[in-house]
Amino acid sequence: MKFAVVVNEGPYTHQASDTAYQFTKAALEKGHEIYRVFFYHDGVNNATRLTVPPQDERNVQKNWSELAEKNALDMVVCIAAAQRRGILDEGEAKRHGKGEGSANIAPGFRISGLGQLIEAGIQADRLVVFGD
Repeated sequence: MKFAVVVNEGPYTHQASDTAYQFTKAALEKGHEIYRVFFYHDGVNNATRLTVPPQDERNVQKNWSELAEKNALDMVVCIAAAQRRGILDEGEAKRHGKGEGSANIAPGFRISGLGQLIEAGIQADRLVVFGD
């Protein structure tokens, strides 16, 4: 089965991100395809490389980045939600005059628009949403 996953909550404010990660990991281990993981609303906060949780806590951003690298996942961050929350890639940082080195998007994530969510919903057999 081909899944698309939507993550609407941040990594440390709600269980949704961890649950989405565990679902995605389990689906891949069972041989299912993940068409795309789309981070929306506060879910875009999963994509900041500036997260530094205490050593004895889970590192949700690192977990997502490692899963993406291992499985060639397409992890898309909503551009409008990201900009509102200060999540930028190099192109967006430059476009908004934030200066060199202002990009803070983590490895494995990319910024794009809502069209990517619509496409994922069309292409996947199931669209699974985590968080409000």
